[in-house]
Amino acid sequence: MKRHVELKNHQREIYFFRLRLILSLGFVLVLLFILLSRFFYLQVVKQGYFKTLADNNRISVVPIVPNRGLIMDRNGIVLAQNYSGYTLEIAPGKVMDLEGTIDALAQLVDIQPRDRKRFRKLLSESHTSETLPIRTRLTDVEVARFAAQRYRFPGVEIKARLFREYPYSDHMSHLIGYIGRINDKDVKQLEDNNMAGNYRGSDYIGKIGVEQSYENELHGITGFEQVEVDAGGRGVRVLSRTTPQSGHSLILTLDAKLQEVAELAFGNYRGALVAIDPSNGEVLAFVSKPGYDPNLFVDGIDTENWDALNNSPDVPLNNRALRGQYPPGSTIKPFMALAGLEYNIREPAYSISDPGYFTLQGSSHHYRDWKAGGHGRVDLFKSIVISCDTYYYGLATELGIDNMHEFLQQFGFGKPTGLDMEGEAAGLLPSSEWKMRRYKQIWYPGDTVSAGIGQGYNLVTPMQLAYATAVLANDGVGYRPHLVKQVMRDAEHEAPPEQPVVAMDLKLPAEHIALVKRAMVAVTQPGGTAAGASAGASYKFGGKTGTAQVIGMKQNEKYVASQISERNRDHAWFIAFAPADKPRIALAVLAENGGHGGSTAAPIARKVIDYYLLGKAPKPLQNVTDSPEKEDD
Repeated sequence: MKRHVELKNHQREIYFFRLRLILSLGFVLVLLFILLSRFFYLQVVKQGYFKTLADNNRISVVPIVPNRGLIMDRNGIVLAQNYSGYTLEIAPGKVMDLEGTIDALAQLVDIQPRDRKRFRKLLSESHTSETLPIRTRLTDVEVARFAAQRYRFPGVEIKARLFREYPYSDHMSHLIGYIGRINDKDVKQLEDNNMAGNYRGSDYIGKIGVEQSYENELHGITGFEQVEVDAGGRGVRVLSRTTPQSGHSLILTLDAKLQEVAELAFGNYRGALVAIDPSNGEVLAFVSKPGYDPNLFVDGIDTENWDALNNSPDVPLNNRALRGQYPPGSTIKPFMALAGLEYNIREPAYSISDPGYFTLQGSSHHYRDWKAGGHGRVDLFKSIVISCDTYYYGLATELGIDNMHEFLQQFGFGKPTGLDMEGEAAGLLPSSEWKMRRYKQIWYPGDTVSAGIGQGYNLVTPMQLAYATAVLANDGVGYRPHLVKQVMRDAEHEAPPEQPVVAMDLKLPAEHIALVKRAMVAVTQPGGTAAGASAGASYKFGGKTGTAQVIGMKQNEKYVASQISERNRDHAWFIAFAPADKPRIALAVLAENGGHGGSTAAPIARKVIDYYLLGKAPKPLQNVTDSPEKEDD
């Protein structure tokens, strides 16, 4: 059998070997090229990006909250200040057993039930990434006790913070306002205004009053630190620092001592007082009684205090001076007298015979004067001095509601005064067009009669009435009322004081204004409705009493205060300016359910004026709750 022998083709094998070698080498070179390209991309092209990521792991950017600006009165008395303290804070997102952690902390630090309730309230309003205080104002002993056990409480830390403090407590609460923790509504508003970046690290923001209205000035500019951290997140060293800029301090037009005198003069009465310098619009006193303690709101108010404030029949959270709306009563009469002169409806010498009531033509209904039997012959001057209702019933009827509306709105009635504080109510100055729009009804002549003595649909705020009085005292020239006298921008470059801004110049005949002002001075002299308020005064001042009905009375029904529940009794008004020859202060006083303006509101005004002009401090005013019958207003 023949055997076949296969001969190897060495040339062919060498060829394929070289081919495989070349392909393998090419594949390796391609992989090496890809690897080198990736290295180049990561280390050259993306170097900045990955350096930033590395720095973010290595460097923490920590916001530095600026010091909030102070609030001071015109004489440098501090009304809102800061102090440093320690808080025990929990990051809910880093704590597995929140209630268990709080219970364990309570073994080291005094945590009251109110602290737990406040914490839960803050937790429901805040983002889980935030740290929330479970206890504020820790003592040194409590700080040391927790520090020794810190390792047991991941997600819990002690922070040094600046706290806001209001030394005068409830005395200026409605004026100063307060700060509170930033909530979702505040965050949205900051984002809408492109200001969220400046509030990184900030927990508090102004809520009401000057704290809110001047938040941009008071807050300051947030600073930042770049801090190198280790793997555990602990700071190693500070790499760079942008210093925060403290908020600007405010000097108010307010006189803190005058404010205290005004609040003391109210005694137990609820009400409001606004005092203005007629020559420049500076608000000298701004009282709303009762007030509340703004310190309760700084850390988040607890449920008990909130319920007590919110459910109190005295409504202490209501800013009566700015948002309280009341019928002006007879305080409207000086302005009505000016309207009668301006529209040539009345001459100074023109007089009426007052039988004690007014009757519309074609009607049998009697609109009673406050004095049964009337005042006899009454001219314009006397109508203000004795507050004759009958005179103004007739004057209003002849003027008509639309002329009244047109004239009175010049003094600021029916619209905000423009005070530099948010939330001012507009009051109500009715007109025929307003009633048709509001009630789909025509304006009746009887509506005009009531409006003529400041009743009916008329509503004013104490702020509006004080401003109108200041305009009248300053002969028809009104300066925009304002609370901030100067913004202290920095120690080297203080902002100049706020310059008075003329808001209105009515250009009324000087003789008309002089006549009305003389009559208002006579109101405080013997025979006037506020004669008792000026007894023993070393100066003369002008004023006008007023009574604002709370409940309506039937035509023949007599008002007897002792037979009416206290909260249904009439409100007492008094407007005034002093001294009479060159007014330096104009004010409006409202004593809720105080009855007669001459016996209740006017003495309050006298005490305030005495202090402002003479530096005379008053004694507390006795609260008179009963009056045998309704007196003149």
